[in-house]
Amino acid sequence: MVSGVTVKVSSRYQIAVPRVAREHLRIKKGDRLLVDVQDGVLVLLPCPQDYADRLAGLHREVWAGLDTAAYLQGERQAWTSSSG
Repeated sequence: MVSGVTVKVSSRYQIAVPRVAREHLRIKKGDRLLVDVQDGVLVLLPCPQDYADRLAGLHREVWAGLDTAAYLQGERQAWTSSSG
């Protein structure tokens, strides 16, 4: 974990990402960062090249032991039966 490194905000409100953080996160020139504020903390996250690939398998445990095809079919039926 990278901690204890400070940066200075320029007159144009810019900061430089310290080398130790760039290397740890493998940030390269031209990469995009997502800027988020969470409970008063500024968070910078590398943007994935492909969001679909990045999110694949997320919260896999929610679907464990569930017949996803049957669940999806039930959801589709609920939509078609409730329209009208």
